[in-house]
Amino acid sequence: QVQLVESGGGLVQAGASLRLSCAASGRTFSRHTMGWFRQAPGKEREFVAVISWSGGRTFYVDSVKGRFTISRDNAKNTVYLQMNSLKSEDTAVYYCAASPQFWTTIIGEYSYWGQGTQVTVSS
Repeated sequence: QVQLVESGGGLVQAGASLRLSCAASGRTFSRHTMGWFRQAPGKEREFVAVISWSGGRTFYVDSVKGRFTISRDNAKNTVYLQMNSLKSEDTAVYYCAASPQFWTTIIGEYSYWGQGTQVTVSS
């Protein structure tokens, strides 16, 4: 079992930065692929970024490449999403999720989800 709690969301202006954190409970955090997803009003939840068990491999949706960075600290059971140069289209509820799969970007393969944190970017 992995329980996830996100924090760090807020209201910012376009061009600003935010860092989201996701604290995980459970002894198996380091054996889970961690992902960040987001859901804007009226839209389906979408993949944003993923990081492998060790943190050595990452992947991003095209719309955030070069602006967002996912990282993890297995000693602290925490995964981060650094978001720079935020745009109004980044406005959404952001969720972190954990998958026991070695590597996946597929929403259905993530078993554990946090409650979400709201990010609002004003233009």
